[in-house]
Amino acid sequence: MNFELSTDQKLLVETVRAFVQKESPPGRLRSLRSDALGFSRDLWRKMGELGWLALPFPERFGGLEQSFVEVSLVLEQLGAGLVPEPYLGAIVFAGGLLAEAGTDAQREQWLAPLATGESLLAVAHAERGSRFEPSSVATTATATGDGYVLRGEKHFVLWGNAADAFIVSARTAGATHEARGVSLFLVPKAAAGLRVDALATTDGHRAARLTFDGAHVARDAVVGSVDDGVRPLSLAIDRATAGASAEAVGVMREALNLTVAYLGTREQFGVKIGTFQALQHRAVDMFIETELARSMAMLAALRAESKDDEERVRAVSAAKAHVAASGRFVTAQAIQLHGGIGISDEHDIGLYFKRMHALATLFGDEEHHLARFAARKAFATLET
Repeated sequence: MNFELSTDQKLLVETVRAFVQKESPPGRLRSLRSDALGFSRDLWRKMGELGWLALPFPERFGGLEQSFVEVSLVLEQLGAGLVPEPYLGAIVFAGGLLAEAGTDAQREQWLAPLATGESLLAVAHAERGSRFEPSSVATTATATGDGYVLRGEKHFVLWGNAADAFIVSARTAGATHEARGVSLFLVPKAAAGLRVDALATTDGHRAARLTFDGAHVARDAVVGSVDDGVRPLSLAIDRATAGASAEAVGVMREALNLTVAYLGTREQFGVKIGTFQALQHRAVDMFIETELARSMAMLAALRAESKDDEERVRAVSAAKAHVAASGRFVTAQAIQLHGGIGISDEHDIGLYFKRMHALATLFGDEEHHLARFAARKAFATLET
């Protein structure tokens, strides 16, 4: 398979890389940890002006209709710079879900302002004990004369602190773990009966917990078909998982670069520690794991939009399981090779370590994706 980038893709990579180096060096994340919003709306709009927020959306709704490979290339560069702006949560996950399943009226209302950075969407699907399963939904949506009334809680809503509206999964029929009976609703942040509690995550990003206490939405708030929300939600989660893998590759790459640079400058016993063969071998192991992870993440990006469930799930879960393990190895080695300075908050390598561990569990940890991969037909029928 040819993984070589086209001329336009190389130009996109260089443009994003230069922007990140100038506008958002890694230390910026440290300074935003005490900020209530957690990112800059001005920088977010600049990214919109450059067209990066519009990449995955249809042209008739203000998008550029590029493939997921272009989206993953942007995410890798954002990961390398630890850019905190909510590209993965708002554009890839929420925007992708609305573009896939929303009505034309919903897409006309939300995608264009999302693509310019003027509004923000978030997906609220995780619940206490749902363990990465989109069909595990206890939040209820009860039909009334003119709409639905929502009751329940949603946890770890990525960048929910800043969202203008949420795409919420809620059960309109069936038991808690049944795939059938889950519907999606577009709920404005200002809806009566909705409480938003902002949370800070360990890697310096933001999330929120949503509490629905009789929140009322109109019938036209349904995203997709009633009772059939798990399929578009699962597709959106797969794309977001592929995106998280791409961002993680950027984190690993920069953690490796920082470590090699440190080995080339730190002296002990009068010589650079990078001349010690044992440390060179560890740096080579980090390089190999990073390149393997990049190959897996690229394959996941190529398959992320496939409507063939077997093909898509196999590539996405294989990549996420591999990247989670490789990412933990690379960033842990980076901390060890930096020595004591590596565990100080003042050094950037610790920020990469925390972001990698957050990405390793986002949209499913290594164990979840290994089990999901093993359950695929192609794997289950292999002779041993």
